Amino acid sequence: MHFGEREILKSLRIVLSGRIIGLLGPNGAGKSTLIHTLLGFCAASSGTARIFGHNIRAEADKVRTLVGYMPENDSLIADMTAVSFVRMMGELSGLTEEAALERAHEVLFYVGLGEARYRMLGTYSLGMRQLAKLAQAIVHGPRLLILDEPTNGLDPAARTRMIRLIHDMKDSGEMHLLLCSHLLRDVEETCEDALILKQGRIVHYSNLESERRTNKRFVEIQTHGDDAGFAEALSAIGCECSAAGNGRFKAVLPEEFELREIYRVAAGRDLQLRRLNYRRDTLEDIFMKAMED
Repeated sequence: MHFGEREILKSLRIVLSGRIIGLLGPNGAGKSTLIHTLLGFCAASSGTARIFGHNIRAEADKVRTLVGYMPENDSLIADMTAVSFVRMMGELSGLTEEAALERAHEVLFYVGLGEARYRMLGTYSLGMRQLAKLAQAIVHGPRLLILDEPTNGLDPAARTRMIRLIHDMKDSGEMHLLLCSHLLRDVEETCEDALILKQGRIVHYSNLESERRTNKRFVEIQTHGDDAGFAEALSAIGCECSAAGNGRFKAVLPEEFELREIYRVAAGRDLQLRRLNYRRDTLEDIFMKAMED
């Protein structure tokens, strides 16, 4: 994928089949371009993609009936009521006029806008506009729902409501979801898989539950005193230890390991332990490692 002379997406090759996938990456990584290419808004310079077996180039009309899209930026018509707007979007996605109107009422109640469905969209608050964008994305019952920054700008209560709706849609088993967000917390709370882009390339893809199961325990240690040979001593008792300088160490712990062994090694070398943090890698750690690599 090129914009002018600039190459945005570079030789992406992947099969995605998870129920809900988080799409991550720094600004300019190509996340929005990937979404817009899948939706047919941008034409790929070469290659293609398939959504549920349908070619996005040759079967664009069919793909539109299968996909719902909640954009990051507002794309609402201010002087239309919510029910009229959502009905119109349902018709554009292939529903008949009668079915689109019926579904518009249903989804507006589902997202929590039933009492406000006859209000003009221009009078809606930010949280209500986000819910209206979600309603228009699911009105036609898509098999794939793409959410681009669904909690953007929401206050804590509205964010909690949006996260709950995402969980409900995932648990229903009726659709797959692709969630693009710069908020790692949103992805960690909702997604089963994570796809990370950097400079138009895939740098990481994994199942988060598998990552959690295989995630090794480690400790971050801050020492005071002569720490020469401390890393080697920890390695001798089974830890994978690396020194970060200035008395800082990171030690990956083997299974069935007692933390008191670290204190024993330090005491034997007359070395003070100023800090010892016990943890496992989070999605933020995985993301930062992918950016460094």
